Amino acid sequence: MRFGRRYDNSRQQVILQELDLSCARITRTNLPLPQSIHVVVQIGTEMSKKNGLADPSRLKPFDADDKRLLRVVIETPKGSRNKFAFDPDDHIFELKKVLPAGMTFPYDFGFVPSTKADDGDPIDVLVLMDEPAFPGRVLSCRVIGVIEGEQGDKKDKERNDRIIAVEKDAHSWADIKTMDDLGKEFCRELEEFFVNYHKLSGEQYRVLGLKGPDEARKLVKSGVR
Repeated sequence: MRFGRRYDNSRQQVILQELDLSCARITRTNLPLPQSIHVVVQIGTEMSKKNGLADPSRLKPFDADDKRLLRVVIETPKGSRNKFAFDPDDHIFELKKVLPAGMTFPYDFGFVPSTKADDGDPIDVLVLMDEPAFPGRVLSCRVIGVIEGEQGDKKDKERNDRIIAVEKDAHSWADIKTMDDLGKEFCRELEEFFVNYHKLSGEQYRVLGLKGPDEARKLVKSGVR
């Protein structure tokens, strides 16, 4: 929220010169400053919920200018021990888990908006890029493959695949087109991260295989809701 203000006690007028809050723009109000901000916040919140502006999970899954690019909403940045997750009911990013000392997310982790995976959540994406992003940032990414996996025991198991993508402007990863370009050791380390991540919650996670970008795109398209 950005705004400049001039407050006159005698007139009790507030001029809000610039306010950008969920696309609600208010230019003038005769209420005292605290009441003015309260009214603007209420209007902005109502407009956001009505139009879906504050809910990134409702964005379109593919880039408007290049349908080959996937849109990814970042929840947890690279190097973080904190696992954040978007709550679509409250429209906030919540802290869901803290990884033990020595364990961090190897790369930025998020989801494809307007999709639903077999586990009921949006499709997961691990994004390779030069520098960490931050929760809520929407990235346009090149899909390079998918780690196919399932979680749970033999009697109660479900698929939980993870798309692997590269942020479209990443310099260090510009030559990476498929999972094969990452090398076997790199891919094994990614697989081990997800196996160990699930162990923290007492869950079993089994990697079923690695597939290329075509299979990854099919997975996304099948999950669009």
